[in-house]
Amino acid sequence: MSHSIDAPPCLVIAAPQGRSGKTTVTLGLCAALAARGLIVQPFKKGPDYIDPSWLSEAASRPCRNLDPFLMGKETVETAFLLGSAGADIAIIEGAMGLYDGFDLEGTGSTAALARWLDAPILLVVNAQRITRSIAALVKGYQAFEPGTRIVGVILNNVARERHQAMLTQAIEKYCGIPVVGVLPRAESLAIPDRHLGLIPRAENETLVPAIAAARDVVTQNFDIEKILALARAASPHWNRQVAPRRLENQESIARIGVVRDRAFTFYYPENLEALQTAGAELIFIDSLHDAHLPALDGLYIGGGFPEIFAEELQSNVSLRREIRVAIENDLPVYAECGGLMYLARSLAWGEHRAEMVGALPCDVEMTGQPQGHGYVELNVVGENPFFARGAQLRPHEFHNSRVISLDETHLAFRLARGRGIARQRDGIVYKNVLAAYTHLHALATPEWAPAFVARAARHRSKIHRV
Repeated sequence: MSHSIDAPPCLVIAAPQGRSGKTTVTLGLCAALAARGLIVQPFKKGPDYIDPSWLSEAASRPCRNLDPFLMGKETVETAFLLGSAGADIAIIEGAMGLYDGFDLEGTGSTAALARWLDAPILLVVNAQRITRSIAALVKGYQAFEPGTRIVGVILNNVARERHQAMLTQAIEKYCGIPVVGVLPRAESLAIPDRHLGLIPRAENETLVPAIAAARDVVTQNFDIEKILALARAASPHWNRQVAPRRLENQESIARIGVVRDRAFTFYYPENLEALQTAGAELIFIDSLHDAHLPALDGLYIGGGFPEIFAEELQSNVSLRREIRVAIENDLPVYAECGGLMYLARSLAWGEHRAEMVGALPCDVEMTGQPQGHGYVELNVVGENPFFARGAQLRPHEFHNSRVISLDETHLAFRLARGRGIARQRDGIVYKNVLAAYTHLHALATPEWAPAFVARAARHRSKIHRV
């Protein structure tokens, strides 16, 4: 049964270009608002696992993704309403530059997402080596696409009070919107990154103080009351009928293990919820420390950075062996990117090589550059445990590794867009395993979770009959 949900006040945090400081601003603002006792729902525009891990920590509420390309307008609206239910305010971190999309028309841009949600925008501008000219930049962003509502500016990398005064006066005089926050130059706000972006929150507890630093600088340098007033005055006044998530008192028809630890952190909340809604009891597994595989009917291994923990993964010999034996006994397994790497025979990075599970007939090596990055459009062309042949899917990929020495095997996916494993093919099928470089989002691929749980339930029945 569906019911009506109202959209809460919201703000989109955007920038003229990437690396302008919008992640720091979003982290600090979420943490500062939560410290005031507000229930803050963070969102990240686009396919991303790493920034959301930090935003979840900052807001003390799981961050969710909104992706125009993967989901489409109706699903984005539903995801926003369901995700922000009960929240006092929603904060959406944009991606790349405000008007950057995946074609010349800016399809799927942060600006397009903001217009879909009728959401106001705070523009984060890197003010390094600029003064009065900042007004021309902001005014251009205001006018570029009609209906894009930039309601305030946040200045980053401000050098001195005189610099701040010139910037503020120029924007307020020529653009007619307020400067509502200033980020001074500060090393304490930095979170280390590596080849795919920031280091995930779950990997390293010593990095968490960066959130407190961002919260403090926002509290001291932002006009929080003004920001809240802008959100409440300019945010959408709309609602729609949506079916609520039903997770409580859900009868379980299959036990699905989820490998989630410091090595494997890439899971969309909606994917786990979709499995539960379809009837799965989720059993979380630590690939670094759990010596044995619990009794399962299926196994889900998401992405992450197994290369960083390769030696620890290798040293857990008993778990690797039990996963391999379970796969030989037809356990249904769905593995994405890092999960594919873990199921291979070995993982090499430079001079280092580590033994992995050895269930898939291939090896994996890390490279010094991206092997696949961005959206994927694929056709399911071969038999596999979870998708019907002929299905068309829209997942995404980002990986710096490649599959090597792949034995003759079955690949279920043909890619119209994206790289995959090789020659625009992806999706290794072995027994009841489907392992691919592509990552799916359950809201964009609603057939996945029911099919996975159904396959796991059939495996359970088969085992019980034996």
